[in-house]
Amino acid sequence: MDDLSTLQQATKSMVTGTVEKPPASEVAIALLSAEKAHRKTKSVYRSEQLNGRWQLCFITGTKQVQNRASLMMRSGRYLPRWVTVELTYTPPEDDSSIETRTLENSIQLGKFAVTLTGPARFLTPKSILAFDFTKIKVKLGNQTLYSGSIRGGKKREAMFDEANLAQQAFFTYFLITDNLIAARGRGGGLALWGRSSGQFDN
Repeated sequence: MDDLSTLQQATKSMVTGTVEKPPASEVAIALLSAEKAHRKTKSVYRSEQLNGRWQLCFITGTKQVQNRASLMMRSGRYLPRWVTVELTYTPPEDDSSIETRTLENSIQLGKFAVTLTGPARFLTPKSILAFDFTKIKVKLGNQTLYSGSIRGGKKREAMFDEANLAQQAFFTYFLITDNLIAARGRGGGLALWGRSSGQFDN
């Protein structure tokens, strides 16, 4: 099985539960291979390719851990079934801020859910998505326990477009397809998401 097929099977196993999970070590290797291939091909991705909702399926340790090759392979792991973590990318509402979009990160444990929301911008051709979470909502079932701004809220949103990338959280994407995305985070960890409502090839 090639690297892309391994990653497709990994996301399909998590999102649909209809196929068996590839071993975590194989997924970690496939992610590194895909990142290496991207550096060679320098594929350019578009911001609209991220639109929609994506379920986090697999993560590795930070870059410090990955630098120790024997430990890196053991650091990769699937997310447990009892927690669902999803990223939702929303296109800009008008052309006046075409590069600014909304990013939502939701974490669901049973009936308890936490959602972080804030501005994001996609930097082409490096395929970097910078973001900042400025709002939070906490729910228990259908009841909202708390909803409000965090970390300076509106002030940080107003400053977002002018902020230096070095001051922001970001993902560097090295693989984007119709049904999966893979990126390295600012801390050096790798992550793999599957499209939550995507159609998977058999």
